[in-house]
Amino acid sequence: MADPKSYIIESLDTGLRLMRLFLTHDTLSVTDAARELDVARSTAHRVLSTLEARGFATRDTSGRGYSAGPELVTLGRPAGYGPGIGARLRVVLDAAATATGETVSTAALIGDQVIITDGRESPHPVRAVLETGRAQPAHATSAGKVLLAQLTAEQVCALYPEERLPGLTSRTLVSRTALLSELAAIRALGRADSAGESVRGMDAVAVPLAGNSWRDRLALMASMPADRGGEPELARHAAALRKAAALLPPPSS
Repeated sequence: MADPKSYIIESLDTGLRLMRLFLTHDTLSVTDAARELDVARSTAHRVLSTLEARGFATRDTSGRGYSAGPELVTLGRPAGYGPGIGARLRVVLDAAATATGETVSTAALIGDQVIITDGRESPHPVRAVLETGRAQPAHATSAGKVLLAQLTAEQVCALYPEERLPGLTSRTLVSRTALLSELAAIRALGRADSAGESVRGMDAVAVPLAGNSWRDRLALMASMPADRGGEPELARHAAALRKAAALLPPPSS
């Protein structure tokens, strides 16, 4: 039987190896990529440019490096799944549910969608329903917005190449300009709110939970009927979520 390595297409192999580097590097310069792959700078530049053209890489804010593009983020395995992280999140979700009395959930960003990975449902007769596994447009949810706020403006624009955004309700942000402005405010505040933006009559607040890069970031969100939301309740719930998030055990080595 022929050696499988004899069929390797060198340029494709270089591109695939470069894509793997984004699993361990938030940004890569051409020099970094050339050194890590042991190829010429010209080769690294051509491969990065090709990945950028296909959406697998995007320029970072400096213009001198590259970050994971929307296509690569979409293909990435969602954070928050698997027995290891599930066990670690249990204490966080239990504490958040007790402190807020509302439906709480964890969420991961996959492309321009946010996916609910786990949660606890409120004991109130009228409550937000927990829908684990449900995907929603990230720009219309508090969890999605708090995760988008951890991306660069360039990465957000790559995810949303058009100015017009889809609206779910009359309160949904429907322009990329408005979204970028709100994300800047979220970065400063450290929390994201949603007042009927994804579901009429439902409010939510979210804070960052875990992760230092796009590969493993999670949000912690509390959702409730609007008559139990609004300020200052959302601010109070945000504080409770932050305290619960601080209880997340470190990953086992």
